[in-house]
Amino acid sequence: MPPTNTVDSSYLFRATLLDQLHSGQWQAGDRLPTEREFGEQHQISRSTVRKVLADMKAQGLIAQTVGSGTYVTDKVVVAGSPNKASAGSSPDPSWHTSPAELMEARMALEPAIIEMVIGNATTADFEQMEHCCTRAEAATSVEEFEVWDGMFHEIIARAAHNAFVARLFKLMNQARAQGEWGMLKKRSLTPERRLAYQSEHRALLQAIKARDPVLAKALAAEHLIHVRRNLLNY
Repeated sequence: MPPTNTVDSSYLFRATLLDQLHSGQWQAGDRLPTEREFGEQHQISRSTVRKVLADMKAQGLIAQTVGSGTYVTDKVVVAGSPNKASAGSSPDPSWHTSPAELMEARMALEPAIIEMVIGNATTADFEQMEHCCTRAEAATSVEEFEVWDGMFHEIIARAAHNAFVARLFKLMNQARAQGEWGMLKKRSLTPERRLAYQSEHRALLQAIKARDPVLAKALAAEHLIHVRRNLLNY
């Protein structure tokens, strides 16, 4: 069975909302749609919308006023724009990680957890990885592909069944939602490269399912080298 709709919809809504915030679709001070409107737009429950918005509020990206609505704060950094956060504010550093730093961290960490993943992954984990591959292959936009690409790597990390590892990889995935990474991905993701990424994901999934740590680690490292070369030219 694929992962539950709640997991999928919550992740996709969060990724979409972050992309819209950091791309400048909504500016500081703009009023966001209501929970009901978000739910209708994304075909998700109000409880799912409420949870995602609560996370955004905790990060300081939005503010909610009873009887008035939900507003974008000046903590949001728009791609290509200077940080307009007010003096004394303390933006979450996860949103200001450079693509080079993020790539360096991914190359160090993702292959390193493979043995833990292989030792602990369940059939349900494999089904979720498969689902992410399928959804990425069916994506009709770069943004949608990036969501499921990121989810694939996060699901692999979750399969280690280690709370610290899961939180760390979720943070890295949130960093991928920042505008600079998205712009690089858009510029670099040709149809040929997308097909290559999809093939590499499938090969990595098969190696993990086969419980082959040597092959899986090699494939994970090779995939990340390709991503780095395409994004950062080295």
